[in-house]
Amino acid sequence: MSLKEQIGEDIKTAMKAKDKIRLQTVRGIKKAILDKEVELRPKGQDSLTPEQEIELLSQQAKQRRDSIEQFTNAGRDDLADKEKQELAIIETYLPEQVSDSEVESIIDQIIADSGASSLKDLGKVMGPAMKQLKGKADGKKIQELVKNKLA
Repeated sequence: MSLKEQIGEDIKTAMKAKDKIRLQTVRGIKKAILDKEVELRPKGQDSLTPEQEIELLSQQAKQRRDSIEQFTNAGRDDLADKEKQELAIIETYLPEQVSDSEVESIIDQIIADSGASSLKDLGKVMGPAMKQLKGKADGKKIQELVKNKLA
């Protein structure tokens, strides 16, 4: 079942369960998918690839994380809680997140393969790391680990 079909089923389930936050979040994901498909149509692509779906969901999750941080800093815990609930729903559609130790070992391997030795080589490590860990780990966490290793 494609992500689009899964989202459609989940919208029906949320409507039947009268789960307002899940319904709102899943509808938002569906809208983002449809918008992306419309954007890609002139290029001859009528549906998203699994990689594009993960990228889209990762963007949605990143937006929620940023919002949570901003709302928390502003003292708006009510809005931060809502964003946390939406993030939890979005994360159910993302691939399983890898542990910090797994991310660290992957980064160590990339550093060894690329021969990176200082912060000047950050780009040599970040590109392959983001490609390999796309959707499986938070970009900020990856960048922080790479900087710590190269410092």
